Amino acid sequence: NIIVYYQPLINNKTLQVDKYECLVRMIDDDKIISPFFFLDISKKSNQYSKITRVVIEKSFKEFSTLPFEFSVNVSYEDIESPNFIEYIKEQLKKYDVSKRVVFEILEDENIKNYDILVNFINEVKALGCKVAIDDFGSGYSNFEHLLKMNVDYLKIDASLIKNIAKDENSYKVTKTIIEFAKSLNLKTIAEFVENEDIFEIVKELGTDYSQGYYFSAPISMPNIYKCK
Repeated sequence: NIIVYYQPLINNKTLQVDKYECLVRMIDDDKIISPFFFLDISKKSNQYSKITRVVIEKSFKEFSTLPFEFSVNVSYEDIESPNFIEYIKEQLKKYDVSKRVVFEILEDENIKNYDILVNFINEVKALGCKVAIDDFGSGYSNFEHLLKMNVDYLKIDASLIKNIAKDENSYKVTKTIIEFAKSLNLKTIAEFVENEDIFEIVKELGTDYSQGYYFSAPISMPNIYKCK
């Protein structure tokens, strides 16, 4: 009953769909259930890591015949779990997607050992994969830690992006993150791009990609090639 939905990421220069983020959903009585309602429960019942693995396998299979880059979300709990990197290697042998998969890591207060995180990043990069840091700019984001991590993308936190048109501090922090990312040759992704005003601002500030309902809600099949 665990399925995957897909939300497109738009190249801000071309307005083409370059990538998709793979998002977990659950089917219950023919209804599609958001992870908001089951992920915390899955952690308490020790099912969380199993769900991540299901999403990885289904996403790898889906994109094995598609031209898009795609991202899957992994947490520190996943990275810590035994044999997780071995599972990824198995799936990469099964599906030839190593050059197109991005592992999207949430940097939060649960990270106890940054060496484990850095080792994971180095291992998947050695396999040809890419890495993004999710929700950058939220309460626990750390510029110093980022300098130690060999990542490819920064996803700017939704709390900043959704307020960027009306809150000067959100604008300033976002601008600082983008400038910092450019200095490190990192690509930036603005999530929660909900309307044209937000899109025009993040594009003007120099973000590389946009993701949000202004372009598309998560969909059941990754079949959009161009938005707007």
